[in-house]
Amino acid sequence: TAFVPALVVSGFPTDKFVFEGFLPHKKGRQTRLKLLAQEERTVVLYESPHRLLKCLEQINEFMGPDRQVCVCREISKFYEEHQRGTASALFKHFTDKPPKGEIVIVIEGLTK
Repeated sequence: TAFVPALVVSGFPTDKFVFEGFLPHKKGRQTRLKLLAQEERTVVLYESPHRLLKCLEQINEFMGPDRQVCVCREISKFYEEHQRGTASALFKHFTDKPPKGEIVIVIEGLTK
């Protein structure tokens, strides 16, 4: 269960969160992201390395440029990595350094 250590290391609230698993690949993906954009709890997703950039781009589009995100990869393995920042900043990071391995995305909940 890689989402638990990812949630903890993200620094986002852990008292209330929603675990979505993998988002739909095509049908329903944008609809789901629009719903998650309104979520006040911390959101935890799984994503594949080849869809990470698309996911970060969509988080930026549907949740806004200031929403904080933590991308964790290869949890409990030698090349474990945690990157925090906005979806657009992380998009640039992973464009320059293509990701490999298992990925967990943790998204800060909507603040009112």
